[in-house]
Amino acid sequence: MCDELTVEDNALTRRQLGLAAGAVGATLVLPTAADAKPIAARDVVITTPDGQCDAYFTAPSAGRHPAVLMWPDIMGLRPAFRKMADRLAQTGYAVLVVNQFYRSAKSPIIAAGESFDQPAVRDRIMPWRAALTAAATTSDARVFLAFLDLQKEVDTKRGIGSAGYCMGGPMVLRTAAALPARVHAGASFHGAGLVSDAPDSPHKLVPQLKGGYLIAIASNDDARGPNDKVALREAFAAAKRPAEIEVYADAMHGWCVIDSKVYNPPQAERAWARMLDLFAKNL
Repeated sequence: MCDELTVEDNALTRRQLGLAAGAVGATLVLPTAADAKPIAARDVVITTPDGQCDAYFTAPSAGRHPAVLMWPDIMGLRPAFRKMADRLAQTGYAVLVVNQFYRSAKSPIIAAGESFDQPAVRDRIMPWRAALTAAATTSDARVFLAFLDLQKEVDTKRGIGSAGYCMGGPMVLRTAAALPARVHAGASFHGAGLVSDAPDSPHKLVPQLKGGYLIAIASNDDARGPNDKVALREAFAAAKRPAEIEVYADAMHGWCVIDSKVYNPPQAERAWARMLDLFAKNL
């Protein structure tokens, strides 16, 4: 979860491993595949019922490709997610990564040197997070998917995928439930709030989904909510939807994001490979 307890968990892990704050992921370097495709990227602005959403679109520079909607973590659209989107585009996808906080602030929503473990930053962001209700996310998802289908780089005969990190994890499920005829795969990495008792809990949307799913769970999130994975597995099994639901050992909340202080390259690469396999099979 994206809260003070997770911040404390991650700080303890950094001390145990002897990692300096900010050292992990600081260089924002990602591996490049030998067969990486040339890409072209552009900043875009998408009109929604609630305003103008700034976003980043990147795709191979030639041809038409299956689309992927990427939802960032609670620190929003920033260089780390642009690089991650570019990497996904190099493997053959047209990727839109959005600033889901557009109702409150343009990206980047954090300045150089800021991070979610700073109380002042949390105090600033959390009211913006509260505005992203289930209804707002679902509305945004429909608009973003429609935008993707209008881009010349997108093959509309292929399904759309979605990937989300931290608070973006449940947004993946809401995206898939909003337009199941178009969304054929979803990947949640250290997703926050996937399971709750609320009537609109993301895991209760599983019967509405189509395609296959990857739910990659941080070890400290699992320690605090060990029944969440059980509820997710039961929901997907009952709906007869294929899903790979796994707790990643020694991977802390945030481990997949390259500028995270707990970025775990081996486990992040394993999760990335599982996403690529999911998309290859379903899109």
